[in-house]
Formats: sequence, structure tokens, C-alpha cells
Amino acid sequence: MPKVRAPGPDPTQIGDVSAPAFAVLPDPAALFSRRAARFATLAQSHPLAPYLSFLAALSAVQRDLLDDLPEPAAPSPDDLARAREFGMPPLNRARFAPDAAFGATLDRLFDRCGSIPAPEAATAALARVASADAGARLFFAQNVLADAIPMDALAEHVFVAAALQIHFARLAARLDPATLVPVADGVCPACGGAPGVSLVVGWQGAHGARFCSCSSCATLWNYVRIRCTACGSTKGVGYREIEGGSGAIKAECCDECGSYLKILYQTQDPALDPVADDVASLGLDLLVREGGSRRFGVNPYSIGY
Repeated sequence: MPKVRAPGPDPTQIGDVSAPAFAVLPDPAALFSRRAARFATLAQSHPLAPYLSFLAALSAVQRDLLDDLPEPAAPSPDDLARAREFGMPPLNRARFAPDAAFGATLDRLFDRCGSIPAPEAATAALARVASADAGARLFFAQNVLADAIPMDALAEHVFVAAALQIHFARLAARLDPATLVPVADGVCPACGGAPGVSLVVGWQGAHGARFCSCSSCATLWNYVRIRCTACGSTKGVGYREIEGGSGAIKAECCDECGSYLKILYQTQDPALDPVADDVASLGLDLLVREGGSRRFGVNPYSIGY
């Protein structure tokens, strides 16, 4: 059984870090195209191959739906100005109200997912959520947005989470990144969501910078290195990885609050995806949790493992 390497410092040279932009908004078409391809690649030689193949197909559906969806109801200029004035995310998850675009996203995603090969339990869950009324669908969406998915309805919520990823990525893509401001540790400046993982990127002009990746809208926001994303502490932060691993995926663990968040080093492997590689590295989650740390990052595709 693989072991977790003892905690240690982040080995990347901090001196290489450039001065990056604070926020990078998603390009939904590129986002879901890359994710579908990454899931498919990971599925080729992985113990979770059937599930990763399913998620590859689901990500491809997300990509294909983008072409003809109605425009989402964006925040008004007054709402945007108020959010900036008070240091709040312009997309308010807590007051989410489904619009015509989200309704169409759900309907079309449920319809397209019917052709994805899946276990009988997943097919039955899709049928249940597809036949649910508006109130039940809103209940599912609110659970996902509150990071409170019930264990007895995981499969239904996976499909709704996929629709929300489309909807919020489309909304975030329409924002002006220059208007986004820091909100709080571990809070997306665009929608208020929690990060799924963080990334050390190798982009020109931002080489070696760390970004948190929103689990809902896929906005990336710059966050200083060797600092807990959950509580903001710079004390007792260490890095764990599975022995014999490539070093491209680690768990950043905080002794102050007892939480951890994965950190993916795209400087070592540019193909790393914040959702796909998070699911594919569940072994690291299991081993770090055995040591008493609790996961801070959110990924609806990995709940239950």
C-alpha cells in the first residue's frame, strides 16, 4: 500500500514567481474540452477507469451544450458596483435563483446524459432528477451550492453539479476580472465558492504563481504560497505526497486548523486539471485523512470516496 511522504517545505523556488493578475476568468469551451480530454487520458490506466470514463463523457456533454444555450441573467451594473464597494463576490451563490438559461441547461444536460454508458444506479438517479419538479431541482442546486450534498443522493447531485458548473462558468466568463477583489481566505472573488484545489502555474508572466481554482465557476484567483487557504495561517504549513509519486500533486496541510488542500504543480505537468486530477488522486486524500487532516477543497465528483 502506498505511503504518504513526511511533511516538508514547498520545494518550488519562490524567487521564480512573477507578478500575476489577481483573477483569471474561465473560458467555458476550452475548460470543458480540456477536462474531457484529461479525464479520458487518466482513464486509460487507472483503478477508477470506469468512473473517470463516465466523467470524461459528462465533461464532453458540458462542452457540447455551450453552443446554443440561452444567455444567463447577469448581475446588473448596480449589483456589480455594490459588490466591488463592499468587497463581495458579484455572483451571489446564497441568493441563487434559477433563470431560463439554467433551466435549459438542466433539461439539455439530462437529455444528453441519457446516452452516456453508466451503471444501473447512475441511470436510475438520472431518471429521478430529470423527472423532478422545479422545487426539487432547486433543492438539489441549493445543496450543491451550499457544499451540503447528502450521501443518500450523491448520483442525482452529480448531474445537477455538472449543470451548475456550466451555468456559473458562463456567468463568470462575462465578468470584468479587473473589478474582482479579494473577499476572504478560501473564497472565490467571483461567486463566493470554495476552491477545489490550488495550482502552481507555468504561464508566461505568472510562472510559479499559485492560484486557487473555484469548484463552482472555475475562476482562478491568485493566493500567496505557503499559506493555508482555509484559515490563512503561515505557521505549521507542510506538504505531503504519496511515496514514489512524481511530485506534481501534493496535499498542503495546516497544523493550525487541521485542514488540507491539494496543490497541483502545472510547472511540472501542464496537463494537470483541477477537477480531473483531483478525482484521479483520491488515494492521496485517503492517506492524508488517515493522518487526521480534513479536506478543505470541494469537488462534487469525489464526495463519497
